[in-house]
Amino acid sequence: MKKFLVLTIALTTLVACQNETDTKPVLTAKIDVQDGTKVYYSAMTDEGAPKAVDTATVKNGNFSFDLEEADYQTLSILSLEGNVQGNVLFINENEKIDATIYKDSLRNSKLKGGKNQQLLSDYLTFIGEQGEKANELGKKFRDPNLRNDPQMAQSLQEERARLTKQENEYREKLIKDNPNSLVSILVLSDMIGMNINPNADKQALYNSLSEKAKNSPSGKKIQQYLETNKNISIGSKAPNFTAKTPEGKDLSLNDALGKITIIDFWASWCKPCRIENPNVVKLYNEYHDKGLNIIGVSLDKASQKDKWLKAIEDDKLTWQHVSNLEYWNEPIAKLYKVRSIPATFILDENGTIIAKNLRGKMLDDKIAELLD
Repeated sequence: MKKFLVLTIALTTLVACQNETDTKPVLTAKIDVQDGTKVYYSAMTDEGAPKAVDTATVKNGNFSFDLEEADYQTLSILSLEGNVQGNVLFINENEKIDATIYKDSLRNSKLKGGKNQQLLSDYLTFIGEQGEKANELGKKFRDPNLRNDPQMAQSLQEERARLTKQENEYREKLIKDNPNSLVSILVLSDMIGMNINPNADKQALYNSLSEKAKNSPSGKKIQQYLETNKNISIGSKAPNFTAKTPEGKDLSLNDALGKITIIDFWASWCKPCRIENPNVVKLYNEYHDKGLNIIGVSLDKASQKDKWLKAIEDDKLTWQHVSNLEYWNEPIAKLYKVRSIPATFILDENGTIIAKNLRGKMLDDKIAELLD
């Protein structure tokens, strides 16, 4: 990567007369641990792996690091020796950083530095708060009485949809407002990892980044991902596949197409899938005669085929089903880049993907829009 020329000859002469320690960015930190405790400073490489940079020893509750010169911005990591779990993330952007490290809760440590460090701190705080809300919601989903209370299940699905929408809007705004920030790239990587937006949306967000951000190692990886996943983006023809039905017969996607088709990735062991099933059953019963087809793709294991068949029967999933029974190695899931379930792809009569990953009321509304 080419370095920007940031110093004129005159300015270089001025800096040469100064003490080097006055100009080099430093991270200084306070921490309540025993003197002599070692702290490790690492930086993420172009290959996406941490590289050890330096080690410091705590003295009088303090430690410091001279930071490496960063051409752009570098995601860096602090960790402690011993059994301290987790680490502290920070952005090296050639700015001084003051930190207060909490050994019992590293993720809640406070770091004050440049604007990109503040952006990262704000993002991590937001994600932590959203995670707590998701955990509380998860407890409600695990209520054993939930399957007998469709109204409560629907309410929880809507609450989860609102939470997801809030997170998406926050991430999208952060990226659009900060096109030259490494944090925007990290946030977009999060969105890709969670598969929560159509590829076209991710491409638009990527296009909004500065050239400097796009040409960073992380930026180039995102563009490579987007290119690779074009075939399962909204507006693309859904890749055809063939697999065995529960009866052992071959069934292809092309043979299962209706006026509207849902490819439903699920598994008997997946609680959110099983909770969602009554909603999908209701939807199928209401719209099958109007042209709605569903093909379920299970991520069950070969050793648990009986559980797959029992779940189909117990949940009254009367549509077509296929699976290679290879768990997360399911070839169809890999073809569609499915990393979490439940996952859905909605196709038109020509097999073109027109929506993805809708559940609950959002799925109901979309099918009603298409078939009513």
